[in-house]
Amino acid sequence: MKKLYTLFFLFTLSGLQIISAQAVTVQIDAYQGHRPISPYIYGKNNNISDDAGSPTTSAEWKLMREAGLRFTRENGGNNASKYNWRLKLSCHPDWYNNIYAHNWDYAARKLQDSLPGVQGMWAFQLIGKAASNTSNNFNDWAYNGSAWWSGTCQNLAGGGVVNGAGGCAATTNGNTNLYLENWTADSTVALLDHWFGAGGLGYSQNNIKYWSMDNEPDLWNSTHDDVMPAQPNAEAFMQLYFTAAKKARAKFPNIKLCGPVPASEWQWYSWDNNKITVGPNSYVWLEFFIKRCAEEQVASGVRLLDVIDIHSYPGESNNADIVQGHRVYFDTTYVYPGANGVKTTSPSGWDNSITQEYVFGRVNKWLTQYMGPNHGVTCAVSEFGLTNNSASVTANSYASILGTFADNGVEFFTPWYWYPGMWETLHLFSRYTKTTRVKSVSSNETDVSAYSSINTAGDSMTVVLVNRALTATHNTTVNLANFTVANGTYSSKQLNGLPSTETFVSHTNNALQTGSATVASNAFTVSLPALSTTAILLKGTAITGIAETDDNKLTALLYPNPAGAGQDIYVNIPAQNISDVKVELISMLGNVIYTRSYSGKETLLEIPSGAISKGVYLVKLSTQSGKTWSSRFVKL
Repeated sequence: MKKLYTLFFLFTLSGLQIISAQAVTVQIDAYQGHRPISPYIYGKNNNISDDAGSPTTSAEWKLMREAGLRFTRENGGNNASKYNWRLKLSCHPDWYNNIYAHNWDYAARKLQDSLPGVQGMWAFQLIGKAASNTSNNFNDWAYNGSAWWSGTCQNLAGGGVVNGAGGCAATTNGNTNLYLENWTADSTVALLDHWFGAGGLGYSQNNIKYWSMDNEPDLWNSTHDDVMPAQPNAEAFMQLYFTAAKKARAKFPNIKLCGPVPASEWQWYSWDNNKITVGPNSYVWLEFFIKRCAEEQVASGVRLLDVIDIHSYPGESNNADIVQGHRVYFDTTYVYPGANGVKTTSPSGWDNSITQEYVFGRVNKWLTQYMGPNHGVTCAVSEFGLTNNSASVTANSYASILGTFADNGVEFFTPWYWYPGMWETLHLFSRYTKTTRVKSVSSNETDVSAYSSINTAGDSMTVVLVNRALTATHNTTVNLANFTVANGTYSSKQLNGLPSTETFVSHTNNALQTGSATVASNAFTVSLPALSTTAILLKGTAITGIAETDDNKLTALLYPNPAGAGQDIYVNIPAQNISDVKVELISMLGNVIYTRSYSGKETLLEIPSGAISKGVYLVKLSTQSGKTWSSRFVKL
């Protein structure tokens, strides 16, 4: 079939510009590709003041609520590695190693009181040292009025001598014993008792489940060279990780341990700029980390990893590359211009032809290889920053990443750098998308993608259409299957042509443009401007059963989830001509806690409450014909 092209003419002061409106077709099947969307991808770093003398303002709290923020990472990045929660002090490695007051207790309390539905994230310190006092800081005010210069990375706290030529090498490094103290794994995880334990501050464990296992340890010999001038070997770091993780899990079984928090693309694969060699074999860093966690979990019987958490700072400055940045994580076909460390995944050590990154695709392969198919470990990005050329480009790229992360079950996403267009995009996704992803396929995924989601009742769907073309409008026809929508007009919300200044004020005062889409015979066509994000809000006839599965080999609905004390759990299988089903309840360590086989064409399976203690599990269904389904389940 030939493509249809409609020509639009835009007269500008510089002359005649021709913009083509190219036809794109999107197919959406409400029965396919069901997967729960984590609300925690709607997150951000550094939102809450930890200084009672300069609190987060009521306007800032209101903005976060109105935008739909659901996750906030508050450990301060590199400033977390030497945090002393007892003294409420932190060492700033990027500012002379000076020690400043930081009160995580205050920030966590304010988060719980002001945003009770938002998940907070802090960190455990693994480096072995923590801030001890502010008496031995370098007097940067006297030196240059506390202005930034290239020497702010010099190790001057503790009596160091400044090198006026700049750079990170001080004339004489400071004495670390004057501003740091030893900090054991027991000290770092004792914060859990302080916040959640008997006699502690009474904070809610459910609102602070996620913990970074330190921060960018792959760069300790750079950012924390005052105490780590030489990078420890990879196994030495793993032992630090295991010790703290085991102690944390013993205190707080439902904790989410998130690591290894590497700095960026090169460090996803390299430790101390090399592969890790063990006997005759060599491994890139993330593979080695996963392998060692798997081995130690088997040896100890303790679950040591819940989320593979990375940092991502793509360096692309070309708009055409920036808007394709979402493809770095899962797309096996994308030739990434920033591919570098990934070239070391070659068995030969370096292969310049390896340009397809798909880092989370690789991570998921390694997780299955070393931990088995029911590992339950998810992926996340806790720091992210892109080149900000314009609000429209930034918003478009961010929308594509949110959609991709929703489609692929990413656990959380907290950008570090925040630019105009991002509040608008977070608000659009957090406020208007639904809870379960359904499969959408575009005839031109490079330019136009659809990110579709449906609610638990199965009677509402949001279709988010992102047009990444820098200049071209795309006329896009969306065909709906297994979700019946009555003919008529439905509301749309669109971000397009954003200015360089911040436009988001509140849920009702923002840059969203309200429009409409007309549905006829379960299809609609919309015109998508260049660099736009458009959400179509549809109401339809409820479908039976919301699946929570990656590949939709089998459709099922698990409820209640989470389940309280005394509640039995049910798995409903809509009529699919399926018989002889086995149900298994599997712990996060891979142990089968409960199993039962059903003969005949059963549609409602029961797991008795008495078989389950508090915790997180995997519920798995399998049939003799080879169809499978699985879902994570929480017993409160």
